[in-house]
Amino acid sequence: MTATGPLGDYPNYRPRRNRQTEWSRRLVRENHLTVDDLIWPIFVQPGKATKTAIPSLPGVDRLTIDLAVEAAQRAEELGMPVVALFPATPNELKTPECEEGVNPDNLVCQSVRAIKELKLNVGILCDVALDPYSSHGQDGLVKDGYVVNDETVEMLCQQSIVQAQAGCDIIAPSDMMDGRIGAIRKALDGDGYQHVQIMSYAAKYASAFYGPFRDAVGSSGNLGGGDKKTYQMDPANTDEALREVALDIKEGADMVMVKPGMPYLDIVQRVKETFGQPTYVYQVSGEYAMLHAAAGNGWLDLDKTMLESLMAFKRAGADGILTYFAPKAAEMLKKG
Repeated sequence: MTATGPLGDYPNYRPRRNRQTEWSRRLVRENHLTVDDLIWPIFVQPGKATKTAIPSLPGVDRLTIDLAVEAAQRAEELGMPVVALFPATPNELKTPECEEGVNPDNLVCQSVRAIKELKLNVGILCDVALDPYSSHGQDGLVKDGYVVNDETVEMLCQQSIVQAQAGCDIIAPSDMMDGRIGAIRKALDGDGYQHVQIMSYAAKYASAFYGPFRDAVGSSGNLGGGDKKTYQMDPANTDEALREVALDIKEGADMVMVKPGMPYLDIVQRVKETFGQPTYVYQVSGEYAMLHAAAGNGWLDLDKTMLESLMAFKRAGADGILTYFAPKAAEMLKKG
């Protein structure tokens, strides 16, 4: 008999017996989704007391720093452990050399400091990549039409330092440059930030599911007809993901992430089973938008499909989920 094999033959073995009541289903449930599993991505924009709707992300707004602070307070009230900050940088501050990304007073750093002033029991995760600050929309520096690796990594180290100085708890490199985890770890340790964690976007695919996110941070127009296939992973590959994750763990990543989510559940499972490390998944903007669009047409029940999708990540082995559904899911979970 295997762990998943039958315990006997029908009619002695009736699997439906354990499903016949709600309490019995709870008793034998294998995976559980809790508020502790949720990380809430928040988009910040300049100004005060203003929120701006993102049409391709229904129910998600860009928030000015004061409202982002209120969102972090709400996260604490709901019991979520972490919020993730992403800047909607004004176009006039975007340049080919991405200088705003290493500005200690950029939107992200201001937001981190403002949230930290309240001493909330909520961690802050900061994205490390240059696309929110680049006039070309790429995640790194571009030389002769190619996104260069080592020069980009040098800037990512500077970006990580200014975010750590502002009070960021988790540095999350999403750029997919080679060797950036080791370089960032060395830079953080050298500046006295040994306590700052690194959650690596270790297996990030060149996916078509990112469109609404690029609308949210204002990078879709900058990218134009370009793509990110020279550094983000080929959606056809799985073994390569394991090599990428292995490198990042060896270089000092405390946690690893797979992105996107539902189309890559097999990657989540392989990563967790292979390495046994804290493993996270990003339910990306396109996944969120699809569920909302289907629900808006009356084709799906949004609440039920949302919770089912989040449970799928847990079943695949994820220890946590970055999702725009986080506040809604947290409210539902707290209500039982």
